[in-house]
Amino acid sequence: MALLEVDAITGGYGEADILHEVTMRVEDGEVVAIVGPNGAGKSTAMKAVFGLVTIRQGHIRFHGEDITGLKPDRVVRRGISYVPQTDNIFPSLSVDENLDMGAFLRSDGIREQKARIYELFPPLKAKRRQPAGTLSGGQRQMVAMGRALMLEPALLLLDEPTAGLSPKFMDQIFDIVRTVHATGVGILMVEQNAKQALAMADRGYVLAMGRNRYEDSGQALLANSEVAEMFLGG
Repeated sequence: MALLEVDAITGGYGEADILHEVTMRVEDGEVVAIVGPNGAGKSTAMKAVFGLVTIRQGHIRFHGEDITGLKPDRVVRRGISYVPQTDNIFPSLSVDENLDMGAFLRSDGIREQKARIYELFPPLKAKRRQPAGTLSGGQRQMVAMGRALMLEPALLLLDEPTAGLSPKFMDQIFDIVRTVHATGVGILMVEQNAKQALAMADRGYVLAMGRNRYEDSGQALLANSEVAEMFLGG
């Protein structure tokens, strides 16, 4: 049984369908990358998993349970956390307070998990009392990912985690994704830096015009000349 199964979903926003029979899956502990041109429906597919899109056809299953159309708060309770591309931190709150906000559903103590987050993201520990909005772009992304991990999800959804970052911070974020993956968390990632994303992914999906175009291992997609020419810049 796959960790996540997206089975031929069609849907979008309002009356407009952005996705057309999109299918994908994430196995336990996998990193799966969704790549493709702008407007391909990549972020919409991820938002569909998190309950932010109207699905008119198809099913989404998590650990075998049908979660199609569940509201985000119920999706979170099942073990899925989502890091959106923008507005993904509380800028006026401290780093520590941001992590506390990420644990809003927990009734048990959070001290141990918070300590693990600071071990994953060492630069944040020294700045734990600093307003998150004053951090660098890369460090703000660490805060967003750390907050999402406070609930110890089985699946982490990352929407364009390197968007707008310098090459230095871009490499740092990819390293962090690898570190998070090493803890056993499954990762579904939308990423414009397709070559780097596919290089670290177990599998990848290429979307175009809201439809599946290619599916294969990350390395196989990188080696596919047609994929490279059409979607990876040659």
